[in-house]
Amino acid sequence: MQESFGAYIPFVDHLGFEMVFFDDGQSELRYTPEPEHLNSFNVTHGGATMTLLDVTMATAARSVDKGMGAVTIEMKTSFMQPARGALTGKGRLIHRTRNMAFTEGTVYDAEGNVCAHATGTFKLVSRAKTPEISTD
Repeated sequence: MQESFGAYIPFVDHLGFEMVFFDDGQSELRYTPEPEHLNSFNVTHGGATMTLLDVTMATAARSVDKGMGAVTIEMKTSFMQPARGALTGKGRLIHRTRNMAFTEGTVYDAEGNVCAHATGTFKLVSRAKTPEISTD
């Protein structure tokens, strides 16, 4: 169970994202896709790449107030080239109001090539108590 994101996020735990840091308007995550995260071209599925961007931007949004939650309102993604192998997501908080955060994120492959870029808008919300998840 991964809680380095400031909250337990089951889907992020399932994908195996690793938090490098999130502080002062910046974030960095690492992700090594498993075979089941690939598409029919044997590269990282666009949905997994978008999830990495979403979490990277959300953590950048939360990095100045880690007690807040961030809910995705809007996200635009551009794919530049196939995402192969280990990936790094880097996020940046561009502007923040009391209730909104405007961010950008980029995914790089192991050679430092840009694979995808996104912008995102997040609503900042008070973090509610995490509900219990039944495993029965």
